[in-house]
Amino acid sequence: MASDRQPVPPRPAAPPPLSEAAFRDLYRRLRGQTQDSGAGRRGALDRLTAERVVAAAAEVRRGRTVSLAATVETHDAPDCPEPATHRMTAPTHDENGTSGLVFARDRFAMNVHDDVDSHLDALCHVIFDGELYGGVPASTVTPQGAGALTLDLVRDGIVGRGVLLDVPRLRGVPWLEPGDQVTTEDLVAAETAQGATVGPGDLLFVRVGHRLRRRSLGPWDVGRARAGLHPTAMEFLAERGVSVLGSDGNSDAAPSAVAGVAFPVHVLAVNAMGLHLLDWLDLEELAAVCEQQERRHFLCVVAPLRLPAATGSPVNPIAVL
Repeated sequence: MASDRQPVPPRPAAPPPLSEAAFRDLYRRLRGQTQDSGAGRRGALDRLTAERVVAAAAEVRRGRTVSLAATVETHDAPDCPEPATHRMTAPTHDENGTSGLVFARDRFAMNVHDDVDSHLDALCHVIFDGELYGGVPASTVTPQGAGALTLDLVRDGIVGRGVLLDVPRLRGVPWLEPGDQVTTEDLVAAETAQGATVGPGDLLFVRVGHRLRRRSLGPWDVGRARAGLHPTAMEFLAERGVSVLGSDGNSDAAPSAVAGVAFPVHVLAVNAMGLHLLDWLDLEELAAVCEQQERRHFLCVVAPLRLPAATGSPVNPIAVL
């Protein structure tokens, strides 16, 4: 598209950190806007109406499918101290080479909310000031599982219009360096430069280039340093009526922009706004296909596991272009 050829805009000044008081003001404002919008127990997914799903299906032009998930990590790394385990349970040594029918079987286990594997955060995942989204008491989460706002809310999947905003491409760099933060100005500029407008009910994917940097330079301790959104960028999502936020990071930058709050974007997105989050995706192939097809919007299908009392799920979102 012609708009993709525009000169790279100057990089805005780094956003200032927020005091805890300023963050709480932002939290109350976004929470109030969500309540005023009439969002119920499904949170921002209430905006993803049947009519919008039908419209999203009309985005399909060529039938090209692209996975937005990273390969599950099964080896230790600085960002993966507790990797998933995958082991074969059959065939046994005695069964190998025998005649007749033998099934190969295996077992898989993982920490859903780690810092490397693609997963979905349910609305019960983030507790802030003793409450979940919508004022649900944190006591509903017990050692036996969550009792409200669980993964069961999305048991039928999430299907809607996906939009990719590629911030490194906007800035003319391969990736954002750890600690960098995406601002509202970045998101608006990416819309203009990349010919994509974010609207109500959309699944917004913000690329920071995390996977490309990890593959190019190797893994690092993302708990100490990672690129993500500045908390004030959540006002853009509230204004546009976004239903889901996904990123190739976990949407939160480190170090945090807010003193005393380690994951401010998680608090604002999940707890205040009722947004399901998709963390640690791999958006590299999607970015390349979007560039090739000169479009940044697509049908997106997200199918979590059926785990009724869970706070999240490994997930393999599929873009259909």
